[in-house]
Amino acid sequence: MTQQLSLEEIEAREQGPRQLKGLAGVALTALAAAWSVFQLLIAGVWTLNAEVVRSVHLAFAISLVFLSYPVFRKGRMGSLGDKSRLPWWDIASALLASLCALYLVLDRDGLILRIGNPLPRDMLMGGLLLLFLLDAARRALGPALPCVAGFFVVYSLFSESFPGVLATAGTPLPRIIETLSLSTQGIFGVPLEVSANTVFLFVLFGALLEKAGGGKYFIDLAYSLLGGFRGGPAKASVLASGLTGMINGSSIANTVTTGTFTIPLMKRAGYPAVKAGAIEVAASTNGQLMPPIMGAAAFIIAETCNISYSEVVRAAFLPAAISYIALIYITHLEALKLNLHPIPRSELPPFRATLLGGLHYLIPLGILLHQLIIVRRSARYAALTGILTLMAVILAQHLFSDRRKGLRTALPILGNGLVSGAKNMMTIGVAVAAAGIIVGVLSLGLSSQVTEVIRILSGGTLVGMLVVTAIVSLILGMGLPTTANYIVMASLTARAIETLAGGFGLELPLIAIHLFVFYFGILSDDTPPVGLSAYAAAAISKADPIQTGIQGFLYDIRTGILPFMFLFNHRLLLMGISGPLEFIWVVVTALAGMFAFAAATQGFLRRRNYKWETLLLLGVTWILFRPGSLAALYPLGDIPWSLIGLALYAGVFLWQGRSGIEKFSRVSN
Repeated sequence: MTQQLSLEEIEAREQGPRQLKGLAGVALTALAAAWSVFQLLIAGVWTLNAEVVRSVHLAFAISLVFLSYPVFRKGRMGSLGDKSRLPWWDIASALLASLCALYLVLDRDGLILRIGNPLPRDMLMGGLLLLFLLDAARRALGPALPCVAGFFVVYSLFSESFPGVLATAGTPLPRIIETLSLSTQGIFGVPLEVSANTVFLFVLFGALLEKAGGGKYFIDLAYSLLGGFRGGPAKASVLASGLTGMINGSSIANTVTTGTFTIPLMKRAGYPAVKAGAIEVAASTNGQLMPPIMGAAAFIIAETCNISYSEVVRAAFLPAAISYIALIYITHLEALKLNLHPIPRSELPPFRATLLGGLHYLIPLGILLHQLIIVRRSARYAALTGILTLMAVILAQHLFSDRRKGLRTALPILGNGLVSGAKNMMTIGVAVAAAGIIVGVLSLGLSSQVTEVIRILSGGTLVGMLVVTAIVSLILGMGLPTTANYIVMASLTARAIETLAGGFGLELPLIAIHLFVFYFGILSDDTPPVGLSAYAAAAISKADPIQTGIQGFLYDIRTGILPFMFLFNHRLLLMGISGPLEFIWVVVTALAGMFAFAAATQGFLRRRNYKWETLLLLGVTWILFRPGSLAALYPLGDIPWSLIGLALYAGVFLWQGRSGIEKFSRVSN
């Protein structure tokens, strides 16, 4: 049996923050709040040079990491792993790392004049920044990201010594340091720019909404709406995780936030501990699919693909919605297997009162989405507008309830939100900066070698390339945050997929390729043996974390099939749709295809499936998701093939209800 971890141990394993008190705690809190204030000022008041913004952003992030995380994340390492105090060496590291991060702007004019001929001082500061950043990533995120980034640096330095196709001319160390640490091609590249200008504001919005009580409101609303159905707690868990995932974009935070309420209720309703935890894991992991934040990667996808943020949201919305609706359907199938009964409505919060009691939380969220999607403001402007509206709502709410003490209760909420937003961002800031190392190394001319290696591994076929990309994304994602995983894999594989597809005469939209990479990075969050969301859920459900992770991954297979489908069926990304009727048709066929796939993988529709029924349901999935592939072989057209798929699915559904041979009241897997 795998060792059971407590929630505190899970949080320490994921984040490892120090629990500081006294002057050190006050100083850390003040630094975090100052970062949030700085980000708000540059979004609405100050106009600063891009290099200044990136440098200050990284200086805040890296200093907070050194002050928040000990040298070793396990508390058994003596003073080097002590989370109760702040030693002098970490204070010195934070100060020196911040100075290195700010060096790009402190000697900006000199660095411009010395391009290609850096001073020893430049090399020292750039090299130290590289080392400090790798150590900060190790402390906050674990060894995976610094190991991958370090490998690429070593490869660039000694690439002429590598065998076969990997061999190429090496890059001198001064040029590597200059590119990675003293220019905007590596650490200070596009990912850090997006983090500084856009991602921070959305993370801050989510933190403020959570501190104001929005997270609890979404959970209560989900239970009041779905809790009374068969398997209601599981359905409500999925909906609540989808709603909270819209604002926090973190699978581990989503699991701990909603799972504390949902997992015990699922167990009480009759779900086994493993399945209760796995449902929460699958729902929380998919929270990163949901716009507007999408695990902070949506903004980087927009910048990388050179499209507007609203186009990313448009392309990502339908697959995310389909994935969540399908998970609700899976919980329904599990409820049928277990013959579960609904929770009495008297034990659930009333829907009308719950909805009306938190309508004020929907005002800033509605304004944010309106600015993004309807008015099509920039993501930065929309986020700032949403934050200011949310602050006004918090103040108004407490002043209205108590004019005398309302301000005294509202200001701590705002302050805690500012601090929480910065603390949530420090790992993201360090992660995207460290991922920028890999992007910078590839800009030195190594991308062609990497592309060739991937082409060889895939056997020169597009499907092989996609499978290799999916597998590598899952493996890398076991130790990388989703955003960093996306940056790394997009840098390594996106162009290779596009090139190989062009060789086969296929024109794949760039956004489809990048979403493909992004989806498999997300799935790694519940992939055993490292999936930390599974450990967090198991700590609540008291189940085995490995079994929880495996079950959660089985639930999430439905998400894994979507990228392969929308890569070739662009209508799933709402591309090439001519009108509302075609949109409705795409939604209906996509949902039916996903329901068929869920029933096939669960081995249950209205009863246990026969093997031929499972195979037929898989065929229905293919027909409904890719009717064009069959229309090319048998020219009936997409719509007739889709109608055939719908008829086959309806036929299996009716057949199982009519035959009823293996109906049973409880199935235990």
